[in-house]
Amino acid sequence: MKFGITTSKIDEIGLITHAENLGYDYCWVTDSQMIRSNPWAVLALAAQQTQKIRLGTGVAVAGLRLAPVTANGIATINRLAPGRTFLGLGTGNTAMRAMGQPPMKLGPFRQYVRVVQGLLKGEEVEYSLDGASYPIQFRNTEFNYIDLEHPIPIHISGFGPHTQALAGEIADGLITGYPRGGSVTQALSNMRKGAAKSGRSLKGFETYALVNILMLGPNQKLTDEDVIRQCGSAIMANIHFVVDWVKETGNSPPDFVEPFWDEYMAYHATREIGRAHIKLHESHYSYLDPQEAKLITPDMIKAFTIAGQPEEMIEQLRDLEDEGLGAINFIAPLEQQYRLIEDFARKVIARM
Repeated sequence: MKFGITTSKIDEIGLITHAENLGYDYCWVTDSQMIRSNPWAVLALAAQQTQKIRLGTGVAVAGLRLAPVTANGIATINRLAPGRTFLGLGTGNTAMRAMGQPPMKLGPFRQYVRVVQGLLKGEEVEYSLDGASYPIQFRNTEFNYIDLEHPIPIHISGFGPHTQALAGEIADGLITGYPRGGSVTQALSNMRKGAAKSGRSLKGFETYALVNILMLGPNQKLTDEDVIRQCGSAIMANIHFVVDWVKETGNSPPDFVEPFWDEYMAYHATREIGRAHIKLHESHYSYLDPQEAKLITPDMIKAFTIAGQPEEMIEQLRDLEDEGLGAINFIAPLEQQYRLIEDFARKVIARM
């Protein structure tokens, strides 16, 4: 199994170099313009200050920029880190919803990915914008403004069956979430259905999952305040997604939120009309709202987190690996990020 971290803070490039020295395989940089640093700036700095670790977006949001702009961005980073650059692409959960906008629909997203793929292969592609279509292709590549010589894998973020299938159909890898994206078995089944649809081989295909981790210290309990603070923000990011999903689809909330759903929605309703989307996503993997902290129970921690003593975490990770998962990534709380990636590397990764 491969291991990665996620960051997006422009003045914390040292976290990436530290992760490289600890033996982490890759780093995702997030793309959430309302709450994070610009991903291309972070990746450029990281590329110049690292030697081995793979670097890419986790994930670049299609609705935020034109497909040729995204292709140019990652190809520019590839010039700085040739052969260790990848591009994660997604429809945009937090980044779009934090502006009150929906994620991109599957059809336009498929076309977006196809344009980016073709351009990164150096091909001429048909590109449509505002009702007009024209052929486009990167030019002047011999001057090395960008690097198309070293292949850039494209990984599609898929938390539902349709995007998971799309990854299998056209991408080089799948990025899902555990457990929000379903079980690993379910995600891989959907991915294989997509591959079968296009008749392609999955040789070299990679499967990643964003997971939440909680490493307990001696005598720590799941009810301890510092334990809840460590994992609470990551858990609530899943609940924030459910709020939007229920609102947009009209579906009933999943079983795991029913015990507190009415209470939480009543709290959510107290937010200023027309600005609820701003408040809902501002704590995304950053801090734990005191009102939301009350909702975090040991059962929620167990459901959403790879948690326990290092030996217990290793057992859970090996189960996921046996199920077919190839790599995991986690987002460490800001105030604990250096300590957590170091403890996890030495107490878990080194023993797997």
